[in-house]
Amino acid sequence: MKTHAIIFGISGIKLNLSEINFFKKYKPWGIILFSRNINNLEQVRNLTFSIRAIFRDKNFPILIDQEGGNVNRFRKIINLDKYNAKYFGDIYQNNKIFYNEFNKFIKKNISILKYCGININTVPVLDLFNQDKKSVIGNRAFSKNCKIVIKLSKYLINFHKNSGLETVIKHIPGHGCTNIDSHYHLPKVNFSLNYLKKNDFRTFKEVDSYLAMTAHVLYEKLDPDKCATQSKKIIHSIIRKYIKFKGILMSDDICMKALSGGIIKNAKLSLDAGCNLLLHCSGKIDEMKKLSLIVPEIDNFTYKITKKIKANFSKFN
Repeated sequence: MKTHAIIFGISGIKLNLSEINFFKKYKPWGIILFSRNINNLEQVRNLTFSIRAIFRDKNFPILIDQEGGNVNRFRKIINLDKYNAKYFGDIYQNNKIFYNEFNKFIKKNISILKYCGININTVPVLDLFNQDKKSVIGNRAFSKNCKIVIKLSKYLINFHKNSGLETVIKHIPGHGCTNIDSHYHLPKVNFSLNYLKKNDFRTFKEVDSYLAMTAHVLYEKLDPDKCATQSKKIIHSIIRKYIKFKGILMSDDICMKALSGGIIKNAKLSLDAGCNLLLHCSGKIDEMKKLSLIVPEIDNFTYKITKKIKANFSKFN
């Protein structure tokens, strides 16, 4: 079965008949899970097994946002409210005992993901902490200090890779400098290119991963018309040329209201701009079917990097 350039969410705690029939004919690059898909560990384990059984691929990518803090998809099972990225960034900055507690947190997360059959965690957040109380990224960021974000992010990525899991750096080229939530509105940033290079872009330039997720952010002085996800200029000139990101670039969720064109238009614009994969999170089967008609198979570039990602999963199995 050919692999297509999209990652889908699903609706519930198990695949329903419509999803089963759809996935028997159409293979996305991966499936992403959310809290709505999680009741208990055994249930998630059975769910991921059933997904891989359909595609007959033991290394099929199954993703999750398991950052800690408020972004905890296993909230019904484990309380991680205390353990947001800022918590660990503050400990590191204050020279307290750091790696012991950070290690315990990462190990716990990874052990849960591995048991459940989830092989990609969409961490770390490389966005810089914004002290404004209205900041949408907030405590999801390690620090306002680039060096701390870089140090902790590299450590987190390596820990996952050594355990056979892949990571996704986000939200490239930077979402920390805005207070607007792209789930609901389009954030606009008016900083100069020089400022962004010294700050928000810097973390992405110095931290590498096979996968990155875009920011639905409009950088007015770089491309006044299109947000990063749909901007050829930003993807090619900033993300690929300046930041030198050489991995698979996935859009953030194309259902977000920051993108105003509807899912089909959003999908086409994101792919045309240079995204290698689309992220569609709603789990709505009618939307998935519509997207299946226009989303192409993955290109050779994406295929080659996917092969490298799956090779690392050998440590996972």
